Amino acid sequence: MRSLILGLVFSLAALAGGASVAAQEGHPLKGSWIGTWDGNKAQGNDVLVILNWNGKAITGMINPGTDNMEIKNATLNPDGWQVHLEADLKDKGGKVVNTYVIDGKIENLAFHNRSVTGTWRSQSGKGAFKISRQ
Repeated sequence: MRSLILGLVFSLAALAGGASVAAQEGHPLKGSWIGTWDGNKAQGNDVLVILNWNGKAITGMINPGTDNMEIKNATLNPDGWQVHLEADLKDKGGKVVNTYVIDGKIENLAFHNRSVTGTWRSQSGKGAFKISRQ
């Protein structure tokens, strides 16, 4: 009986240890995110966001490719998991033609495919914003 109890205790400890290792995957925003920013006539409704954490700051890109926008300011407030992103859309000459501000909240933080839900706004409009990590 004692060996059964010890075996159960060790099994539970191993499961708990494994769960904490799996949960430690780095910064909560790091990764590729796909979603929509509804009503964005300038960029279209679909959005791709790539976010990274360099140990000091959140960096990244919105819609990498021909319409890419480098994220110039990004914050994550762990009190409520509030996310704030800012990026400038520039013309071919490098002039800023639109500044996007995204505010949202991380949902389902414990899951790999967590999401950020909130709003976006710019000089050309505003609307709902939702991205999910891939």
